[in-house]
Amino acid sequence: MSQQPSTTDSSVSRQEILVVANLARLGVDADTADSYASDISKILALMQTLSSVDTTGLTPLANIHEACQELRADVANHDINRERNQSMAPAVEQGLYLVPQVIE
Repeated sequence: MSQQPSTTDSSVSRQEILVVANLARLGVDADTADSYASDISKILALMQTLSSVDTTGLTPLANIHEACQELRADVANHDINRERNQSMAPAVEQGLYLVPQVIE
């Protein structure tokens, strides 16, 4: 098990998938290992392509719409009508909402 992955090659072999699956105690058959190796190799090739793109001078994009969401001021709102809200609740007792017990 001294097989080391190549740092310049972006392909993954079926054997590497089977070794990792064995180490992780996962049951992976040969056909599935071939499929995983192919998919992971494609992803690694894409990552290699992306890493070769010159991004000098580009700023990270936080929002594709370049818009900010307007937020309300963070101030206390005292217009909550407790009686009205509790009149819609299924069960209330002495000003408290009653909920079903979920922990025994």
